[in-house]
Amino acid sequence: MPAFTFIEITMDSGIGYIYLNRPRQYNSLNRAMVREIVQAMEMFDRDEHVQVIVLAGNGKAFSSGADIDEMAVDNTIRLELLNQFADWDRIGQIKKPIIGSVKGFVFGGGFELALCCDVLIAAEGTEFSFPEINLGVMPGAGGTQRLTKLVGRTKALEWIWSAARITADEALAYGVINKVVQPEILIEETHKTAMMLAQKPALALRLIKEAVNKAVDYSLYEGMQFERKNFYVLFSSEDQKEGMQAFVEKRQANFKGR
Repeated sequence: MPAFTFIEITMDSGIGYIYLNRPRQYNSLNRAMVREIVQAMEMFDRDEHVQVIVLAGNGKAFSSGADIDEMAVDNTIRLELLNQFADWDRIGQIKKPIIGSVKGFVFGGGFELALCCDVLIAAEGTEFSFPEINLGVMPGAGGTQRLTKLVGRTKALEWIWSAARITADEALAYGVINKVVQPEILIEETHKTAMMLAQKPALALRLIKEAVNKAVDYSLYEGMQFERKNFYVLFSSEDQKEGMQAFVEKRQANFKGR
């Protein structure tokens, strides 16, 4: 595996793990770190031995947000030339399931990174926030868009305008996260969810993710046409034949990801 400076990666049982690794800075996100996260995701996305990607943070926090020391000297022209959000856009092209395993602070850019995940599991005591307004700015890596699609216009405005700290239970109630667990079993629960997905047919996982993502932006009719196309495509897969034959024969399916 390649060596990274700001993250750690491992593989286990078809699961690719990415750990944000700036614990002394509460995993604040500098541009190089975001680039490494995306590179690791793309590497796992290409690896046929990886079925699921897990994103977590070393130390006490998932991520406290963007590295303000790095951004404090920026200006409009520099940001335009850097095109720093191009790396963030690449996360949206990852086809495999991404599970976010979060704890402690999930602030600013860290919250935006968490919202890029397909499934979010949070430890009790986790806090979510967009504090950018207190710095005279706003979320810029999709926070206003992804949060609004999840919780609606008025609640998104309330949370982002106020820079409120949202508890894990409130985030769960509004559908921002999937599950809240005791901190001591966060890793265990994340691995259990990842293993469940890793045993599913890989192509079906990918096409379901693709169709659900389209549903966010498409009209109902357009979304249903896209869903139908993916449904038909799966009938050309070996896994569809295996899955249905296993059902008929009352045995466990042996999926190959083809």
